[in-house]
Amino acid sequence: MLLQFYLEQLDYKNMPLFLRKYFECPSLVRLMRIGYFCGMDFASKSVYDFSEYISRFAHSLTTSLLTYKVTKDKTMTVVSLFHDVATPCFSHVIDYMNEDYEKQESTEELTEDIIKNDMYLLKCLKEDNIDVDDIINFKKFSIVDNDRPKCCADRLDGVILTGIGWTKNIIKDDIKKIINDVRVFKNEDNEDEIGFNNRDVVSKLIDVSKSIDLYCHTNEDYYMMQLLANIVKLSIDRGYVTYDDLYRLNEIELFNRLKNNNDKELLDKIYLFENINIDSIPNIEIPNVKVRVLKPLVNGKRYD
Repeated sequence: MLLQFYLEQLDYKNMPLFLRKYFECPSLVRLMRIGYFCGMDFASKSVYDFSEYISRFAHSLTTSLLTYKVTKDKTMTVVSLFHDVATPCFSHVIDYMNEDYEKQESTEELTEDIIKNDMYLLKCLKEDNIDVDDIINFKKFSIVDNDRPKCCADRLDGVILTGIGWTKNIIKDDIKKIINDVRVFKNEDNEDEIGFNNRDVVSKLIDVSKSIDLYCHTNEDYYMMQLLANIVKLSIDRGYVTYDDLYRLNEIELFNRLKNNNDKELLDKIYLFENINIDSIPNIEIPNVKVRVLKPLVNGKRYD
């Protein structure tokens, strides 16, 4: 399993001790059953054939370990661990439901509420003398999050995980080279930014990123994402679930609730989502979906 290999390259077994207690935070535990691929684990296998299950918790963990590797900074490491804590069930499908196709950030609005209502998390932060506002405002840390086409821990980890699970164009040797080559440089805006020494490593990352962008702009991916978005919206409109359930339940619980009714229109849509053949997907007009451009630093200079 490539995810396990990736964790080994990040020295998972020797992670800093301060990090372990956070794994018991209820807000983080929920992410163990929130898939990284936006609910498409439940979709027709004719359309999606993921190599292994990857959760938002796994992404949170690997992003934090990556951050720790390059900074050894306690605050930024914990910030990375909780950067996706406001991810709802089905992730960016809910952005589609909210018609936020381009930025795909509409679901981040509950970050502060989720963090401040996790009493165990607040206790851990106090013990480590970490300001809760740093966890809430994670975007201020350029190592953790940064605007495209810059690289950051979240973006780098996303490319690796998606290359592992979906596009399947990243192998053990690529992962090893990437992790061994990652560094921190000052970029053209005088920010700390994750970069690399080796141009070949960056070239590989860009190739994987481009393939991810192509996959995310296919007719079939948009159709399936929008279909699940319509299923969730219909379920909320008809009172089978609430918007808050998207943040309170895990995906297995939510999907079972979506199916636990006698609503023929809804059940027909769910059947289609689970069983449609890729060759049967109609051509539809795709809106301006988020473009995933990546141009990391190579020895401190922007890749061109």
